[in-house]
Amino acid sequence: MKVPFVSFLPMEQELNTELREAFDRVYTRSWYIEGVEAEAFEKEFANYCNTNYCVGIGNGLDALMLALKALEIKGEDEVIIPSNTFIATALAVTYAGATPIFVEPDIRTFNIEPSKIEEKITKNTKAIMPVHLYGQSCDMDPIMELAKKYELFVVEDCAQAHGAIYKSQKIGSFGDVAGFSFYPGKNLGAFGDAGATISNNKKLIEKVRALGNYGSDYKYHHIYLGKNSRLDEMQAAFLAVKLPHLEKMNIERRKVANKYLAGIKNPEVILPYVIPAALPVWHIFSIRCKRRDALDVYLKNKGIGTNRHYPIPIHLQECYKDLGIKEGELPIAEEISATQLSLPMYYGINDDQVQYVIDVVNEFS
Repeated sequence: MKVPFVSFLPMEQELNTELREAFDRVYTRSWYIEGVEAEAFEKEFANYCNTNYCVGIGNGLDALMLALKALEIKGEDEVIIPSNTFIATALAVTYAGATPIFVEPDIRTFNIEPSKIEEKITKNTKAIMPVHLYGQSCDMDPIMELAKKYELFVVEDCAQAHGAIYKSQKIGSFGDVAGFSFYPGKNLGAFGDAGATISNNKKLIEKVRALGNYGSDYKYHHIYLGKNSRLDEMQAAFLAVKLPHLEKMNIERRKVANKYLAGIKNPEVILPYVIPAALPVWHIFSIRCKRRDALDVYLKNKGIGTNRHYPIPIHLQECYKDLGIKEGELPIAEEISATQLSLPMYYGINDDQVQYVIDVVNEFS
């Protein structure tokens, strides 16, 4: 049996008619930037996230970076981020002109460990950027308490967690501002790069919108040194088709994850832990194994697609060598990078495929 790591076909076949109608609607209108499709999706996505405002952005990295710039984070400022995350989290801080400060994760959940944040706060700290990694929410209560105590901004990185819940509240609605990615593989994915920034702060969102539109608040009037990063009409139309189906698709992902959690019994495999307050959406189903590389080869030889998130931690990437963080200084991030493996997870994976993955993982020795 073949089980791909990810497949868009089940979703695309189910929504084929609606997606084609969306394409035809935009194509016939011949209006591709800053039109009615983006405006409508922004309202719908803000409502879905239980926030007041949303602005469409060109990609998830810019959604975070523009949020930081709108908060006027720059220069000698520091932003606390997890040591275990995709590099875009750190790049957003760097491109804003600030310095990323790494805090180790809870190795069970892969998310930032709140109890380790306070020791990294300095007079230069301006924000905490929790990442809801792999679709599971961070433990937000202690993070928000620290932010209040030290008067810090909270910028949520929601790139992998569309619809995830913490204590009955949608992620992205806790902090001052949040950024989302709609990269095609995400739970809510476009047909190319796309993103969004959400907030309950109208002035902040207006500034993000201007910064992503060449720094312009209206045509040919530029108040900031901005850039070009906007959600185009075609991607907005596709996302608007998918958004009403997102909850159903997330429920299906939870069912698959629950089968993995209940069915995988191999003592060499460490399953992800879900904090009691969280309701994940399982963008990624991430396991750990001391013999990760051997397990990876074994699964692929059995026709099962896998991925490694992420095989080189950010602090050991060549582009961040100037931070001066040496191997061994962030041991939990390094341990995750050396042992993490992602199993097939997507809307439309069938019961036989899931059971096959479980059986093959259990047979590994």
